[in-house]
Amino acid sequence: MILIKNGRLIDPKTQFDAVCDLLIEDDKIIEIGENLSAEDAKIIDATGKVIAPGLIDVHVHFREPGQTHKEDIHTGSLAAARGGFTTVVMMANTNPTVSTVETLTEVLESAAREDIHIKSVATITDKFDGQTLTDFESLLKAGAVGFSDDGIPFTDASKVREAMRLAVANDTVLSLHEEDPQLTDVLGINDGAIAHKCGVTGAPTVSEYSMVARDAMLALDTKARVHFQHLSAGESVDVVRFAKSLGANVTAEVTPQHFSITENAILTHNTMAKLNPPLRRESDIAKLIVGLQDGTIDVIATDHAPHTLAEKDQAITKAPSGMTGLETSLSLGLTHLVAPGHLTLMALLEKMTVNPANLYAFDAGYIAVGGPADLVIFDAEKSAVVSNDFASKASNSPFVGETLQGIITHTICDGQIVYQA
Repeated sequence: MILIKNGRLIDPKTQFDAVCDLLIEDDKIIEIGENLSAEDAKIIDATGKVIAPGLIDVHVHFREPGQTHKEDIHTGSLAAARGGFTTVVMMANTNPTVSTVETLTEVLESAAREDIHIKSVATITDKFDGQTLTDFESLLKAGAVGFSDDGIPFTDASKVREAMRLAVANDTVLSLHEEDPQLTDVLGINDGAIAHKCGVTGAPTVSEYSMVARDAMLALDTKARVHFQHLSAGESVDVVRFAKSLGANVTAEVTPQHFSITENAILTHNTMAKLNPPLRRESDIAKLIVGLQDGTIDVIATDHAPHTLAEKDQAITKAPSGMTGLETSLSLGLTHLVAPGHLTLMALLEKMTVNPANLYAFDAGYIAVGGPADLVIFDAEKSAVVSNDFASKASNSPFVGETLQGIITHTICDGQIVYQA
């Protein structure tokens, strides 16, 4: 048994927000109330801290199989637990890609050995070829929670529509990475003054929002459930809002890095700030924040993308895009959304718990008697400097050295403490 005392319990699903106690037995919450007691229970004093549902990240790269020098499922799970996450969804751009039942089974067997809940999508097309649709039915039966060719945008609209129709037939969701390669030169850096100062032509915002527009309308036509990954352009928010107003069954996510820093970070952090899609401008961040406020953007997801320092220590045109993100995600939200008053703490947690759970119909992301004992406890007021001592194998983050708000003290999954500061 674990008895958590005197914490501010916040449950976005029910909008509950009060100081109380919470009692856990085995993998369930068995009581919520005031002045609870239990013999032989481990006591956690949460005075002055927040008790929230375990965070859920629907977009992580754990690099297994094939790229485990960057990360593997075990180190990825450690990073997730340290960041307060109890459920994550792995993307399928491994080597080999998660395009077959055999590879999916391999990664899920590895994931089952970890202390948090680790799910996986499968690829929409075989080996990301953009043409040959995978066997959705068999992959779903084998445990895939959805489908994504994340990292490789679709250039063939007819194939996107075919995939959407297949998704409808199998009652599943497609997650799409939207960057038109025909409108892009160097990936990972916004096309504009900063890119030109670096001597390159980058990725313009239209490369993103034009594909979002195309696929939002295809989703409207096919009635498919479509999730737009890592929006970065302000116009993309406008497009998703419009598509929702028409009745399209679409959702969208944003990463903490895209609402926290601009393309200027390239000048100070070089390739550590090279991301796909790239960091944009203050005007884009303003629209992303409005999208979070009005519900156009449903989910905050990290796009946790670990790389080695040697891989990042290359020219801007050669270094891979991405950053390690699980261990700074909550703090970035507290620092850049809650502290300035853009979102309430309740609203931030909604984007990181119940909404991502709803995307995949997970029994997670809420706190209730009889519900799963998946929780995070954190001090929302204390600040700390981000060090490069990550639980992840990687430390490729532009936030190393920054002071961020929020200290996670405990992560509990299935009633077990999986991280303690």
